Amino acid sequence: MKDKLSVLPIALLFATTSLAGQIPVRSAALADENSDGGSYRPASTVQQGSVYGGPFSRFAIGGNFNTFGPGVQITTNVVDHVNVRASGNAFYYSTNFNTNGFDAHAKMNMATAGIAADVYPFLRHGFRVSPGVLFVNNNRINATAIAAGGTSIDFNDTTYYSATANAATGATPLNVKGSLGLNTTKPAFTITTGWGNTIPRNGGHWSFPFEIGAAFIGSPSVNVALSGWACQDQAQTECGDVTDANNGTAQDIQTSLSGTLLQCLQ
Repeated sequence: MKDKLSVLPIALLFATTSLAGQIPVRSAALADENSDGGSYRPASTVQQGSVYGGPFSRFAIGGNFNTFGPGVQITTNVVDHVNVRASGNAFYYSTNFNTNGFDAHAKMNMATAGIAADVYPFLRHGFRVSPGVLFVNNNRINATAIAAGGTSIDFNDTTYYSATANAATGATPLNVKGSLGLNTTKPAFTITTGWGNTIPRNGGHWSFPFEIGAAFIGSPSVNVALSGWACQDQAQTECGDVTDANNGTAQDIQTSLSGTLLQCLQ
């Protein structure tokens, strides 16, 4: 599974807004001296500054929204048809739910940062291709779940029961901790294509480019840790620690619980 490459679609940058720093147009009136009368008269030469302005002379700061969450970005010009753009996105969400007798709490943490080169093959605006690198990728989902003592749990047409806490036997209710990582490839290569320039080239202050592409972040990683005791009967006379490698019933339950958690996380 680790050798497989998964592609996570990133970026439908709906209404990416950029405020660009502008290079003012300069003009100068030159004067020369009339040798006959000693007077001065304006020269006809006028110098006008370049709209391009040279490397790193212009920048834009804007916002974006993609599948990694809302974010910000900053762009600067490098050469006539190439910009460099750095961006960061973050999103956090948590929820509670019940599954197979477990009261679960799940939390999604999305945090990414990357850099890309915006290459305009034909003009300084319009169609572009943007290869890049995602050098920060902390996208993951964490989940914890507990089945209260006496709660029935059904797996493969078989009913089990979460043990009630018992200090004498050391029994504790079933607990599950799991995580789904979306960042097995670090850093991750990205490639996008779109339309528009985040740095306006016509003297304006706002632009609304569009972008779509993918990040090659690798196959998801899944980690599951089970603890507690499970019982085969409601009276809790036949119970076992699910971490006991010598207890066949406990190991069967652990395998079933792992499969259920994977289905919830994926």
